[in-house]
Amino acid sequence: MTHAPAASPASFFSALDQAPMTWRHYALWLAASGGAFLDGFSVVALGLSLPLLKHEFTLSPLLIGLMGSALVLGAAASAWLGGLLADKIGRKRVLMLDMAVIAIASALGAFAPDPWLLVPAQFLTGVGVGADFPTSASYVSEMMPRAMRSRMTVATIAMQSVGMFAAAVVGLAVTTLYPETRDWRLLLGAVGVLAIIFLLARMRAPESVRWLATKGRIEEARALLVLLRREFDEKPASALAQAAPVAALIAAAPPSTSSGAGLGTLFSPRFREQTLLVSLPWMLMDVATYGVGLFTPVILGALHFGGDGTGPVAADFADAEGSALVDLFLLVGFLASLWAVPALGRIPMQIAGFFGMAVGMALLLFAAVANDGANAHMGFIIAGFVLFNFSMNVGPNATTFILAPALFPTAVRASASGFAAGAAKVGATFGTFVAPQLQAAWGLDGVVALMTLVSLAGLAATAWFAHAVNDEGALEED
Repeated sequence: MTHAPAASPASFFSALDQAPMTWRHYALWLAASGGAFLDGFSVVALGLSLPLLKHEFTLSPLLIGLMGSALVLGAAASAWLGGLLADKIGRKRVLMLDMAVIAIASALGAFAPDPWLLVPAQFLTGVGVGADFPTSASYVSEMMPRAMRSRMTVATIAMQSVGMFAAAVVGLAVTTLYPETRDWRLLLGAVGVLAIIFLLARMRAPESVRWLATKGRIEEARALLVLLRREFDEKPASALAQAAPVAALIAAAPPSTSSGAGLGTLFSPRFREQTLLVSLPWMLMDVATYGVGLFTPVILGALHFGGDGTGPVAADFADAEGSALVDLFLLVGFLASLWAVPALGRIPMQIAGFFGMAVGMALLLFAAVANDGANAHMGFIIAGFVLFNFSMNVGPNATTFILAPALFPTAVRASASGFAAGAAKVGATFGTFVAPQLQAAWGLDGVVALMTLVSLAGLAATAWFAHAVNDEGALEED
């Protein structure tokens, strides 16, 4: 009796890894990127809605604060749970479920008769976004060819900035074509319309072959892999022609009974260093990202951006102009990351990014403590913000998102990604809470000094655990 030769996990999935990049890959990527897109879109939509809401309702500072923090808290609460569910019930089901949650949350907010209902609406939106982050990262990494895996996973998180830009365009169009104080309902409702569009697209997407194989669903995995090989193999001379027979590969793949990774698994000797590498730097980055990003206009105002003596309205407009200028480099950084991360490597770019963030904050700190006044160092102020935003998105904001899907096997990939994303949102919550407290207690110097130290801590954590990284483009398998 002869036995089929054992196939390694790498050869089992060679049909996916060696596939030429086709329009179908891009379509799957676009459908899976909906959570990141709606994350950015919903944040800007809420920001544009708040001034309109103030005209229609009486909003207390407490209510405004709850609205702003509910999205982040919802994401923090659901990220790990979403990852666990994606490992247990499948990537596709969670990808559809989180879009449905966002659509329901959007309807709740758009038709809210009372502004207090916007708090649970924003929280539910955050729940959907938080569950989507680890699931979409895992799905994209599992469905893309190896040669394009890093670039397409980076492109997934880059859609966050695209969503921010799209929301600004929609907001401009709505307020221009239909100038009413009730426009906030259209802005919040647009989130739900987009969520439904992404939901319909995801309904047509296939389940991850890797996930099916690890769950022992052999016949489904075999049929889907055959289908994908036929759809992706658009070039007759492609490397798929040399792949081992599908049936033999499926039969040789060891199924997994894991239903997700608890803390015991993630911090076991096998995964401990990978877990710390994917979660600790991401948490530190989000402390700085949200601490600086959310309060960019406040910091610019405290540094007297735009000059004195112009009056409160003109000063606010100048601060807004300054915020728009420096925030532009968030998108520039993401565009640069599409080339830099695959070409130069995840760890080098993460370390370089944290270093650039620290230098940017050091420039701001110099301007803040200068005895001759901040206005004498406007170049340092703008350069500091620009360097911080660019370095963050060309480095850590891209690399932290893509590390977890690559460093953990399929059976626990989404759970690990969810834990890392949850840790990041805890950092984000800390950053949004601590920054105003520090400004009140220690002034602007204390805020900027803390963000400098946090950036350096992210650099140190990345360098310390860098040995746990694997080859660029590779996926760990069972």
